[in-house]
Amino acid sequence: MRPRRNTLFSFLLAAALCAAQLAAQSPASKPKRDPDVPYVPTTEPAVQAMMKLGDVKKTDILYDLGCGDGRIVIAAAKLGARAVGIDINPVRIAEARENAKKAGVEHLVRFEENDLFEADIHEATIVTLFLLPNINLKLKPKLMRDLKPGTRIVSNTFDMGDWKAEKETTLEDDNGDDTYLSHRFYLWTIPTKTASK
Repeated sequence: MRPRRNTLFSFLLAAALCAAQLAAQSPASKPKRDPDVPYVPTTEPAVQAMMKLGDVKKTDILYDLGCGDGRIVIAAAKLGARAVGIDINPVRIAEARENAKKAGVEHLVRFEENDLFEADIHEATIVTLFLLPNINLKLKPKLMRDLKPGTRIVSNTFDMGDWKAEKETTLEDDNGDDTYLSHRFYLWTIPTKTASK
């Protein structure tokens, strides 16, 4: 089941707010280019759902593409995993580093101000996303090319079109609705190179 229009409307509203925030930033704190998606924090229940769906373990190296304030990276580190957050916005990266320090996990995490389409993600064993459907699809070739077979990908809210998820989970709100942001999650695994042709 695909998210309904109200999910995309919520994201577009957040995009407008994000654009206003970027316009208000000083030139030194502005990203090199506009972010691909607006900053919409993942809820704490959603963070935990993503950790569970991805089966994050101490042996994992998690990369969060578009990490925002670092909450997914920090959650992975609290499970003992090494984790890397990538975000193009220097303000978000500074905030994420401060949050990791407050959580006492700065030795397990790294935050990188970078374009998610250009970042080196080859060492990841799990990648987390909270992007948009068109960005997921644009990112898919990089994921297929750069990640090792067996690497898990967990996406918050948005799928990858024809690439069917191996598993989906949902969180329902108090009204039993799972169509809004941070209520539906998808899991894929990078196939072997022969299987992906």
